[in-house]
Amino acid sequence: MPKITFIEHNGTSHEVEGEAGMTVMEVARKNDIPGIEAECGGACSCATCHVYVDEGWLPKTGASEEMEEDMLDFAFDVRSNSRLSCQIKVTDELDGLIVHTPEKQF
Repeated sequence: MPKITFIEHNGTSHEVEGEAGMTVMEVARKNDIPGIEAECGGACSCATCHVYVDEGWLPKTGASEEMEEDMLDFAFDVRSNSRLSCQIKVTDELDGLIVHTPEKQF
């Protein structure tokens, strides 16, 4: 099972296991990761699952699509490595993925 490390804005780290086919947001919610609100439940209709993908993982997580980019317009402190965690599918290739949560979601 792929391991994902979520690092809170204060530096607290949470390493959890996900299952291939889930989204990073689903893994976060299943493991009660602080800072991932996911108010829309993964429908890409809010920005409350915003994360910063660690720079080394950007090529493996893929690029955001237009719908995700539109939702990121509503996120707090958007950066070049910002993604909505509901749009990142967990695969075996993402074993070791590191994402950071923003200080706040909105």
